[in-house]
Amino acid sequence: MPDVTDALREMTVGTGAGLETADMVLNIGPQHPSTHGVLRLKLTLDGERVVACEPIVGYMHRGAEKLFEVRDYRQIIMLANRHDWLSAFSNELGVVLAVERLMGIEVPERAVWLRMALAELNRVLNHLMFLGSYPLEIGAITPMFYAFRERETLQTVMEEVSGGRIHYMFNRVGGLKEEVPAGWTKRARQAVAAVRRRMPDLDRIIHKNDIFLARTVGVGVLSAADAAAFGASGPVARASGLDFDVRRDEPYLAYDELDVPVVTRTAGDCHARFAVLLEQVMVSLDLVDQCLDRVDRIGGPVNVRLPKVVKAPEGHTYAWTENPLGVNGYYLVSRGDKTPWRLKLRTASYANVQALATLIPGCLVPDLIAILGSMFFVVGDIDK
Repeated sequence: MPDVTDALREMTVGTGAGLETADMVLNIGPQHPSTHGVLRLKLTLDGERVVACEPIVGYMHRGAEKLFEVRDYRQIIMLANRHDWLSAFSNELGVVLAVERLMGIEVPERAVWLRMALAELNRVLNHLMFLGSYPLEIGAITPMFYAFRERETLQTVMEEVSGGRIHYMFNRVGGLKEEVPAGWTKRARQAVAAVRRRMPDLDRIIHKNDIFLARTVGVGVLSAADAAAFGASGPVARASGLDFDVRRDEPYLAYDELDVPVVTRTAGDCHARFAVLLEQVMVSLDLVDQCLDRVDRIGGPVNVRLPKVVKAPEGHTYAWTENPLGVNGYYLVSRGDKTPWRLKLRTASYANVQALATLIPGCLVPDLIAILGSMFFVVGDIDK
């Protein structure tokens, strides 16, 4: 019987003169503060430098697309609401737009402009979360308090109109759940003005901070070609110079009646992605004011009367929206039943996170978290 020690193999991990070294395999996650959900990164390290990175998804998979097939068109709004929990209103909106397009429903004009106002408020809420959490992940605690001060101001008006703080459930096929409360547009304007007035505080405290600049400038550069190749969109892609925004280039709702400024940068690094997010907040606040002005000038209903059982005619359609994290697509196939035969989601986070396999190799371990947080994804949006 051979000695068991014969089967043992000695491995030295590290660096040093005369030592045979081996790469170390390290897991970041699945549960880690900077992964915005249950995401696992399988890293191969050579000392402090990352040699390879494999994003491993699926830990939060809830089978939403299969559940769509056994829920009627009113119930699927609740499911779609939740995959990107920071962009609930925008998630709802894409689903109802697809169903309305297939059914040929014309939504009342007042509902269209209210949807746009609420979608832009939801966009600001999403961005503020990342503007607060990203500095936190690389060691700056204070910006989180500033970001949440502004979030609470806007959450107040969102909660007043919908009853929800995270999952609003305010969209319906054919319009909105109900009319907004009396005087709501005035209170919404006041909230927007307060946030706009205080946003420079967040800009001053972090955007040009020397430590923040050292951690983000030139780190995690995503080229425009790579961004396009991976299908990245939203702030991540625009920070690399891809000048594309569905609201301007393929307008839905009434965005074609607005001048939608598209914020871009060319550096493609962590700092550029943060800067795009920060500037987009100001753009969206301006768009909210314009939408509220139109709402005040438009009367009439905010929804259309539908039968008790909603059935989309046989056929298929594709709707896409500019969600806060990027382009979301909704491919709806109907066989004339009260449930979708198929509803496929193309989510922004899923495409954006794929670029990590290119961005992270070559960086140092301390830069890993700075890159990861700057890609602005929600894992529920990946696994859905």
